[in-house]
Amino acid sequence: MADGGVRPEQGLWWRRWPGWVPAAAAWWGVLYAVVEAGWAVTGTAVPWKEHSVYPPEVQLFLAALAVAAGGACLAGTRTLGRPGRIGVAAVLVLALPVFVVGTNGLPIHFVTLATLSGVESVTGLAQVLLNTAGAALLLLAGLSYRRRLRGLCPRCGRPHGGPGDGPLTHPPASRASRRTRVAAYLFLCGLLPWAGAKTVWTLGGDALGVSGHAWQRSTDAVASGPAKATASAGLDVTVLAALVGVFLLLGLLHRWGQVFPRWTLLLSGRRVPRLLPLVPAWLTGIPLVMYGAVLVVLAPLIAVGVLPRVEPSPPFTSASGVTWFVEFGGLAFGGLGTALLIAARSYATRTRPVCATSTRPEQPGRGGSRRPDGPSSPRSGL
Repeated sequence: MADGGVRPEQGLWWRRWPGWVPAAAAWWGVLYAVVEAGWAVTGTAVPWKEHSVYPPEVQLFLAALAVAAGGACLAGTRTLGRPGRIGVAAVLVLALPVFVVGTNGLPIHFVTLATLSGVESVTGLAQVLLNTAGAALLLLAGLSYRRRLRGLCPRCGRPHGGPGDGPLTHPPASRASRRTRVAAYLFLCGLLPWAGAKTVWTLGGDALGVSGHAWQRSTDAVASGPAKATASAGLDVTVLAALVGVFLLLGLLHRWGQVFPRWTLLLSGRRVPRLLPLVPAWLTGIPLVMYGAVLVVLAPLIAVGVLPRVEPSPPFTSASGVTWFVEFGGLAFGGLGTALLIAARSYATRTRPVCATSTRPEQPGRGGSRRPDGPSSPRSGL
C-alpha cells in the first residue's frame, strides 16, 4: 500500500491491457474454434442474414482462422525474426477484417433486445457477440504489437522509460474541428428520407405507395409492447434508436462528451471515461457502414435491372416502393455509421492520454499550431 493507505495505480489490471490482451485473444480463439466446430459437426443453423445460414465449411474455416489469430497474438509478445514478424502481421491483417465483418448484425440485435422484441436466433446473436469480442481483442493486440515493434509504449504509443501501467495525462476537453462537425452532420442527413417515411407511416400518412394503416397493421403483428407504445406516440422504435445514435454523435463532437454536464447531477464535472462513448460508436458505426453500403449499391442495381427486382410484400404494394425504401435505408444506416466513425476518430484523437512518465508529450502540431482534432497541452489526470 502507498502512503495514506492508497492502493498504487500500477496495480490496476486494466492499465496493464497490453500484457493480458494477447493471452485473452488466444483463449478467445480456442473458445471460438470449439463453438464453431461444434456447430458445424452437429449441423446447428447459424444465420448470417435472413433465410441464409453459415455452411459448415465456412464455420470450420472461421474456427481455424480464430486459432491462428490467437496464436499470432501470443507470438507477437516474443522476440521474433523478420519472417516471424511478417507472419504475425499477415495473420492479423487477414483475420481482423473477417471478424469485423462478422459484427454486422450487432445493431439489429441491439434494437430487438432493447425493445423487448425477443431474440430471432440465439446462435446468430452468439455468433455476432463472439465476432465482436474477437475483433476487439485482435485490434488491441495488433495495436500493442505494432507499437512494440516501433519501440513505443504499447499502452499510450509514446516513447518513455519505466512501467507502462501508471497514471495517465489527459488533455483538456475540446470540441471537434469545424471540418469534422460539418462532415459528420452532412452524413447524418442521410437519416432524413428513411426517418421521414417511417414517421409519416407511424402518424397514419401515405408514402412510397404504403398507407399508414397497412404499415401499422404489419408492424403490430411483430411489435413488442415498447415498440407499440412509441408508435402510439407517433415515433417508430427504430427511429428512436437512430436518435440515440444522434445523441451519441453529438457527445463525440462536443465538450460535454468529455466532461459530464450539469444535468447529469452526481456525475457533473467528472471526466467521461473515453471508452464509454467510443466503444458503442465503434461497435455501432462499423456494422452500420457495412450494411448501409450494401443497400446503397443494391438499390440502383435493382432499379436498372442488373439484379432482379424485389417482389413487393405487405405493406408494400409496388416494386419501386421497395427499391426506394432499400435506398433510404442504405443512406440512413451508412450515413449514421459514417458520421459516428468520423466523430469517434476525432474524439479518440482529442482525448488520447499519454503515460505521465512519457519523455515526449504529444505535440500540438507543426509551428506550435494546434491540430484541428488534436489535444492541446495535456494536464495531469487519472
